[in-house]
Amino acid sequence: MKVLVTGANGFLGRSLVERLLRHGFNDIRCAVRPGKDTIELRRFGERFRSANVNLCVGDLRSREYARRAVDGTDVVYHLAAGMRGSAADLCQNTVVSSRNMLEAMVSSGSARVVLVSSFAVYGTSDLESGSLIDETTPLEEHPERRDLYAFSKIRQERLFWEYRRQYGIPLIVIRPGVVYGPGGVAMSTRVGIRMFGVLFNFGRKNLLPLTYVDNCAEAIVVAGKQNDGDVFNVVDDDLVTANEFLDLYRRRVENVRYVPIPYFMTMTISRMVAWYHVHSNGQLPDVLTPYKSANIWKGYKFDNSKMKSAGWQPVISTSEGLERFWSYWRDEVHGGGTTRE
Repeated sequence: MKVLVTGANGFLGRSLVERLLRHGFNDIRCAVRPGKDTIELRRFGERFRSANVNLCVGDLRSREYARRAVDGTDVVYHLAAGMRGSAADLCQNTVVSSRNMLEAMVSSGSARVVLVSSFAVYGTSDLESGSLIDETTPLEEHPERRDLYAFSKIRQERLFWEYRRQYGIPLIVIRPGVVYGPGGVAMSTRVGIRMFGVLFNFGRKNLLPLTYVDNCAEAIVVAGKQNDGDVFNVVDDDLVTANEFLDLYRRRVENVRYVPIPYFMTMTISRMVAWYHVHSNGQLPDVLTPYKSANIWKGYKFDNSKMKSAGWQPVISTSEGLERFWSYWRDEVHGGGTTRE
């Protein structure tokens, strides 16, 4: 079986390639952007000598490259997406590239696709605090009211469902929470936002939907063997709150200055920012609005029972995953020096 992994050289992509190899997949095509350091992917070929790990260099924004990448594959694991940038950049890197790949799949007859989506596609602002987020939670109905990343991921996932309905492409969707680990971002916005050298801790007592990068990759492999139309959320066991995460970060990595912001104050600030954005003709970006803030910081619970029923188990515990994370970021910040305990 030949599989294609798009975004193979990314934070999650490299881990997925390794998990696929460990599960016995021995013919993997890795779609990577030009000019990227691919040394880690090349090392997989040395470690798994019986496998064919082939690098396919190009840009999915090119239809010709998309056809070349997809040609002859049985399963496509689609991770490629824009993470930051302008609206145009995110649209090109997430939506346009996905459409090119889907068109190539229609033409080539590739068997199935596993889309790595995101918790960002859920519309949770109208839910009560403490509501359970699972696979039945409705998708966002007002993507234009969300941040650019969420907007692009919502449009991407809807595009995949559209192609499944129209062309019958077998589709499995994975929606990870916050993917973390060595090499990932240091602090999720679900904990808070850093401005002016201070972390504004909006998350407080909210649970963080964390999933360690290797656990998420393992879930993608398991999900790829499930039925057409299946959707799976991916979060780990023993989740910590934003406050617990921040306290550990301050003790294990760096003693960042922070300001705790209660939820009612978060909403007050959000209304002020949204009002000033309108009345200043956009001089202040609408980085906070009541709608955006409710989606992130109202406080929800998360469920991984469906993913577990498919046979998935975390390969790294939350406690071990966090220790690896702190160690990596301690080295990044202090060069391996100690921090206060």
